[in-house]
Amino acid sequence: MDVIRTAIGLMSGTSMDGIDVALIKTDGRGFIERGPFLGVPYEADFRGRLKRALELARPLTDRNGRPAELRDIELELTQRHAIAVTAFLERFGLAADAVDVLGFHGQTVLHRPDDGLTIQIGDGEELARRTGIPVVYDMRANDMVHGGQGAPLVPAYHAALAGKFQQAGQAVCFVNIGGISNLTFIGTDGRISAFDSGPGNTLIDQWVEMQTGRTYDPGGEIAGRGKVVAALAERYLDNPFFRGNVRRSLDRGDFAPLRDGEASLEDGARTLAHVAAASIIKSASFLSETPATFIVCGGGRLNATVMAEFSAMAEALGSHVSTAEQAGFDGDAMEAEAWAYLAVRSLDGLPLTFPGTTGVTAPVSGGMLARP
Repeated sequence: MDVIRTAIGLMSGTSMDGIDVALIKTDGRGFIERGPFLGVPYEADFRGRLKRALELARPLTDRNGRPAELRDIELELTQRHAIAVTAFLERFGLAADAVDVLGFHGQTVLHRPDDGLTIQIGDGEELARRTGIPVVYDMRANDMVHGGQGAPLVPAYHAALAGKFQQAGQAVCFVNIGGISNLTFIGTDGRISAFDSGPGNTLIDQWVEMQTGRTYDPGGEIAGRGKVVAALAERYLDNPFFRGNVRRSLDRGDFAPLRDGEASLEDGARTLAHVAAASIIKSASFLSETPATFIVCGGGRLNATVMAEFSAMAEALGSHVSTAEQAGFDGDAMEAEAWAYLAVRSLDGLPLTFPGTTGVTAPVSGGMLARP
């Protein structure tokens, strides 16, 4: 009988807004019992430190390289994750010894799949020591060793959640609108394909922060007052990424931010919301069949302007769009839940990635295990 484990997933994504902490009980296969979730935001000073980490990582060619300043940031990031785990356990009345494993994503500071290079800072050994809980970390590297893009990794979890749609004979596409957006498609034949689909929140966040000092556009309210600047939208949507049937994973630096003065605050935000939605549709055109349903998770589902644009475009294809919550899931928790699920699969040596998700040569497991 498959062993059911209690796992906590820890995700700090490309938006760099904080740590998502989620608990599930799972056998790493078809059984998933979703538990509580906690979001732990970063304050502005530490977000600035993470942006500095991106600069420090840019010249690196060794994924284990850590200049002194980057190592300091890595230790601070790890400490914050340990504090987040403690806060989570206290909030929900859990003991550390009731948790079998932590799935630790860390913070991606460099991702160059064409060079076989991905760097996530975060010290798994230190996190295990501080929490007293075994930690599975560095889950992308083995995929790249075997010819994969190192991303996306969440599709294995999406596929496990797709059962009710499969039973209804529907093709379903999970859309995660984070800093970078990605798709997981489960066809009517059960086959999985997944890839990054384009810029999500990153460009919008960069623009709004440049213009106002705020870190994002709450609810898409700023964008809702603007108009799409067609020439700027086309500049993004003409990117070579959207041409040719070779999907690859993206880094937040692959799409340059708007330049100051290119648009008003509102028009810039609206244009980039349109780009976020249109990127998903353009990338979905490479799927083997049109999804009956798109399920949207990630922070972008809270941007009403992005969602309105995306829903209208999807409906034109005959597809229905729902948020994760409307489909019975938790859109805030899903990526952290996925990292918990992947950690359990890693413990059992089960594949984390597949040829149809990352382009890896064959299904492959991954992750490093650190014990307290």
